[in-house]
Amino acid sequence: MNNKELGNLGEAAAADYLMKKGYRILEKQYRIREAEVDIIAEKDGVIVFVEVKTRRSIRCGSPAMAVTPAKQRKIIRGATWYIMAKKLQECLCRFDVIEVIAADDGQLFINQLENAFEVN
Repeated sequence: MNNKELGNLGEAAAADYLMKKGYRILEKQYRIREAEVDIIAEKDGVIVFVEVKTRRSIRCGSPAMAVTPAKQRKIIRGATWYIMAKKLQECLCRFDVIEVIAADDGQLFINQLENAFEVN
């Protein structure tokens, strides 16, 4: 499985995980020219912008460590465009990271970090 396939697997698993927790998926792979948000979901009136990071192991650290300040700025940029396009300026929102570890035996381990970062 190449990295693109691994990433797609992780995003699908994260979307399923969120739906089982009562989230409504609004968008997947929302793209604008300079940014992408993996999943945009809603729960209890809160819009949640989710970055999914999938790895085969934690040998090089947790997947969330890859969500650098530069990556956060891109996600925030994408979220801002989405909020403006959908006229959601009055809605509460937050930024989560979902870590997916795809073990060699095919098992997936999922960890959701709510409010993983904020707009500065």
